[in-house]
Amino acid sequence: MMTLITINRVYYLIGFVVMLLVVMTLRDRANPKRFTTALFWFLFGGIFLFGDLMVQELGKSLAYRIIGGCVIAIALLAGFGLVGKGHYKMASDEERVASSNRLKNWLFLPALMIPVVTVIGTLFLKGVSIGGVYLLDQKQLTLAALCVACVAAILTGWWLTKGTPLHAIRQSRRLVDTIGWAVILPQMLAMLGGVFVAANTGDSVQKVVSLFVNPDSRFMLVVIYCVGMALFTMIMGNAFAAFPVLSAGIALPFLINVHHGNPAPLLAIGMYAGYCGTLMTPMAANFNIVPAALLELKDKYQVIKIQIPTALTLLVVNVFLMYFLVFR
Repeated sequence: MMTLITINRVYYLIGFVVMLLVVMTLRDRANPKRFTTALFWFLFGGIFLFGDLMVQELGKSLAYRIIGGCVIAIALLAGFGLVGKGHYKMASDEERVASSNRLKNWLFLPALMIPVVTVIGTLFLKGVSIGGVYLLDQKQLTLAALCVACVAAILTGWWLTKGTPLHAIRQSRRLVDTIGWAVILPQMLAMLGGVFVAANTGDSVQKVVSLFVNPDSRFMLVVIYCVGMALFTMIMGNAFAAFPVLSAGIALPFLINVHHGNPAPLLAIGMYAGYCGTLMTPMAANFNIVPAALLELKDKYQVIKIQIPTALTLLVVNVFLMYFLVFR
């Protein structure tokens, strides 16, 4: 059956919006790094917009090499500090106060719509079709529902603020430039997690643990699993990327197969331990660096510094919860 909103069309929409940001950046003479900044976002948006076309026309092997080269170029542009901020037309303080007084709590409606509409779409639009056409991509239902939710939120924002589509794009560029290269870090780290899984990194972790830890020492294995999840998450910036590697290397062969731990709570607590690492790393940019940028904090690591005591405390708690609760 055909599908109205496929994941590929979602990617095309993302690519189109990014290309609009590229045009605006090129026209912004107040940005001293406008050409390299535009190149950065062009390479990023081009992957979404032209990725499928390259695969069809050039074949997977060559297309993947080109995309890999784009990723390396993106990393180099960010690493050498060639992504800069431009000039943005901002409302005055008086206009902001007047708008806030007029909108009041309705201002939060677009933001609240995103999770609500996403959940509704995921739960109630599975298998729903009209005239033999699925409304949402059934293989990527949540992502398709998220796209619908974001579009609905933008339309609601226009209605509430009496703004224009162009104003929304301009504000998108301001937010993207404020966050900078960190905005694409979650996607890059998720890809890195896939690379580690494909390389059977979990098997290597299992062999290393077997060399230095007695498989009969349940407590040490629990400590290594929980602390390893936190540390690997700090490196990866994403607990979901660390989870398959550490779980395949430690949790499954030792804690589940040897010590007969209950898989569901054991792996859940393992994820919680990974989240402790999320609180302590700048690699988790969407959690730690982005808020600091949006709040315009002088110390971009201030969020992390405040979270470290909580993270370490929760990590210790997770170790003891796993040791005392999940084994038969």
